[in-house]
Amino acid sequence: MKLHIKNMVCDRCIMVVQSELDKLDLKPLSVQLGAVEFPETLDEATLKTIATTLQPIGFELIDNKKSLLIEKTKALIIKLIHQENNQLKSNLSDYISEKLQVDYNTIRHLFSEVESTTIEKFYISQKIEKVKELLVYDELNLNEIAYQLNFSSVAHLSAQFKKVTGFTPSHFKKIKENKRTSIDKV
Repeated sequence: MKLHIKNMVCDRCIMVVQSELDKLDLKPLSVQLGAVEFPETLDEATLKTIATTLQPIGFELIDNKKSLLIEKTKALIIKLIHQENNQLKSNLSDYISEKLQVDYNTIRHLFSEVESTTIEKFYISQKIEKVKELLVYDELNLNEIAYQLNFSSVAHLSAQFKKVTGFTPSHFKKIKENKRTSIDKV
């Protein structure tokens, strides 16, 4: 049985969910971004226990197909940017459609309707969060960051960064305040 969980966006989320399931003495086959798989079908009481355990820490079970498709789309984009360094071999729409085996226009319309933003804006905001992270680490220069995240140029990265944050990347780097946002809040 596979359960889908909303707001699982990073490796720490996976560890937290795994820990909570361990406390409930449940042994899933796997815990990954947005999903937990069990070897057997769980009864309603167990599902309710899992839901009430996860809810206070910001997670919730997803039970309808529309929400599931949106969460899968978000998890795919987050994984692409934050774990695979945006190594996109095709365009984003083809990538999402291929990975989810759903027509992109269906996903696009549903995402916009439910999230009140477009997939493209969500994708850009995730890229900017990754840029912020890399700027705070101070290990790469802007050219290297632009290359790593597939921006066409430093100017393009800077324009997108300023549009989303209101700061230039160099100004952001100078202020040294932690202006980063948690991935699940983007």
